[in-house]
Amino acid sequence: MWLIFALATTLIWGLAELFYKKGSHPDEKYGHLKVCVCVGIVMGIHAVFTLLTQDIGYSFASLVRYLPVSLCYIVSMAFSFFGVRFIEESISDPIENTSGGIVCLMCALLLKESIPPLAAVAVILILIGIVGIGSFERRGKTDRSKKLGKRMAIIAFAMPFCYAILDALGTFLDIYYLDISTSPLVGVTEETIENVANTSYELTFAICALIILAFLKIRGVEFELPKQRDKILAAICETGGQFTYVFAMSGNGAIAAPIISSVCVVSLLLSRIVLKEKLTSGQYFFITMVITGIILLGTMDA
Repeated sequence: MWLIFALATTLIWGLAELFYKKGSHPDEKYGHLKVCVCVGIVMGIHAVFTLLTQDIGYSFASLVRYLPVSLCYIVSMAFSFFGVRFIEESISDPIENTSGGIVCLMCALLLKESIPPLAAVAVILILIGIVGIGSFERRGKTDRSKKLGKRMAIIAFAMPFCYAILDALGTFLDIYYLDISTSPLVGVTEETIENVANTSYELTFAICALIILAFLKIRGVEFELPKQRDKILAAICETGGQFTYVFAMSGNGAIAAPIISSVCVVSLLLSRIVLKEKLTSGQYFFITMVITGIILLGTMDA
């Protein structure tokens, strides 16, 4: 069953990226905040469902203690939602998935862990790929400054990198939070620690969604939830993928991790087929380098 869950996670998260892009429009000023509201609402519902149906011994003190990690993930996703309004999913998703490489470097620099040769090769491939993608962004038909202006073009292209850095920081902190011997989470066991952490994250996202919703109302921004179909579908896929991910990793993480790390391949194919995104052969070459590095790191993580 773990293989089914791993494949399901890869497909569901790939669909989430597709719906994020479909529900994002350059001229929708607060579109990224609306996506945050949708994701927060769905995650909040799932968190409440977990608390009502599972005995995980949850203490709301864990919500406060897990806050640094939750905020890293939530703010990183907000950056991603902003960037996807202007950047092709085929480009932004591989860059965002380089967070695994950043975590690898952080562990080597801060925890003094050695980097295996294969991981070093993967990181080098990712770095070369990113530099290559960036070079195409600055010239030819992919020059966004002609459409957005130089300042906004730089900000938009920086968003996937901001996501990768913050997501990597959250993952790095999780090394401490999800270790039963060092975790500050309250009343957790080996069986409940991941559920407690995920529930804390989802509840925090729900609280942020309510704050953002209040902000939108104060600003007089029109926001009717039933009309946010693509945003809601993205939120459901995001939360659903998180659910299947836990079962995939608990079954056979050694093989599931590299399978799931190829989610950007699914996103790339769906963007090309459904969204009709057209990139140059050079862009695809460098994106392939990044994806190869990500899959290699997924193998190493396992």
